[in-house]
Amino acid sequence: MDFISPSRGRLSFDEVFEDMVAYIGAVPDARHRVIIGTDSQLGEETCFVTAVVVHREGKGARYYYTRERERTQRSLRQRIFYETARSLEIAGRIADKLAENGYADLNVEIHLDVGENGRTRDLIREVVGMVVGSGFDARIKPDSYGAMTVADKYTK
Repeated sequence: MDFISPSRGRLSFDEVFEDMVAYIGAVPDARHRVIIGTDSQLGEETCFVTAVVVHREGKGARYYYTRERERTQRSLRQRIFYETARSLEIAGRIADKLAENGYADLNVEIHLDVGENGRTRDLIREVVGMVVGSGFDARIKPDSYGAMTVADKYTK
C-alpha cells in the first residue's frame, strides 16, 4: 500500500511511519495526535481515500493519504462500514509501530464520516462501537476533519 504526501511525494507505509516519527521528534514537547480518517466518493468507480494526519496541536499538521478504487457498488451502509474497517486496519498498524518505537502513549483517533444530521445518523452507534471496541477514540461530524476534510479532498 503506497501513500502520498503533498510535501514528500509517494511513500511506503514504513517511510510514512519514519516521517511521522521525525515530525513528532522535531518538537517533542508539543502535544501530538495521530488521526486516521476514510471517505469515499461514488462515481463510475467508488474511490476510497484514507488519510493519516499527525496534528501538532496549535502548530499545524502533516498528512499522508492512500487511495483505492473499486468497481463494486456498495450500499451506503456497506461503504461506511468499509471506510471504518480501512481506518481501523491502518490505525492498528500505526499503533503497533508506535508502541514498538516508544510512542505507546500517543493518542490515535479514528475520524468517521458519519453525523447526527445526515443519512448516516442510524449508523453512528455501530461504527463508533467498532472503533471504541478496537481501543481507539472515535470522532464523528462535525469533529471528524480527518475524514470530512482531508480524506474527502482526495476522493474527487
